[in-house]
Amino acid sequence: MNSRVNKLPIVLFLFISNLCIGQIKVGKIIYERKINLEKEYKNDASSLESLKNNKIKIEEFELYFNDTCSIFKPIISDIPDKMSWATKQNTTYQNLNSRTRTVLMNVLGQEIIVNDTLVKRNWKITDSKRMIGAYDCRKAIWYKNDSTRIYAWYSTEIIANTGPEGFSDLPGTILGLATEDGGIAYFAKSVEILIPTTDNFLIDTKKKKVYTPAELNQKLIEKYGITDQGKNVIERLLRWL
Repeated sequence: MNSRVNKLPIVLFLFISNLCIGQIKVGKIIYERKINLEKEYKNDASSLESLKNNKIKIEEFELYFNDTCSIFKPIISDIPDKMSWATKQNTTYQNLNSRTRTVLMNVLGQEIIVNDTLVKRNWKITDSKRMIGAYDCRKAIWYKNDSTRIYAWYSTEIIANTGPEGFSDLPGTILGLATEDGGIAYFAKSVEILIPTTDNFLIDTKKKKVYTPAELNQKLIEKYGITDQGKNVIERLLRWL
């Protein structure tokens, strides 16, 4: 009984500190992801045929964060999803101190774990700004390669160095993330100040095969080959690794 009473002032202090300082250090963010499936499968004629009446797929994710770690994971609906095959819903845990990450993903009908260090991205911060919800955000651009740009909108009002799908390395939390063609976009729907519990950060790694990104890439090449269609499948699976 006493231990519970003693913890209460600490929780209140942390919560009030976030409000007083004006920068959010702990909390939960709900994101909505929209994927244009026509763009996603533009090089896959057989899949496009089955997507005639399902051009846009909308899913929700939640991000828990504090000053040492974050986890981004799907919000699973109770309603059966006939289009579940069309998109991937990864869970990404990041340790912001050790700069390591653990990704839980489904590949070839099997849940696997990918362990790696955090990806270092060289962002170009622009002068462009926009509001996402109640938060002022600044736009940054990452040149993934010669033909691919990723846009991010981050807010310095939320100081955790994190965002959707393990994106990070900006001076605030990423509240918006999109591919250049707009085919995939994540935008925050709500931000809640709360102190995440240990359970919020748990990933079930038991009895799951563990890979590095390089090992998984090699396994997928062996499965799908290096044809254009195979490369498209691998790119979709490994997009955020």
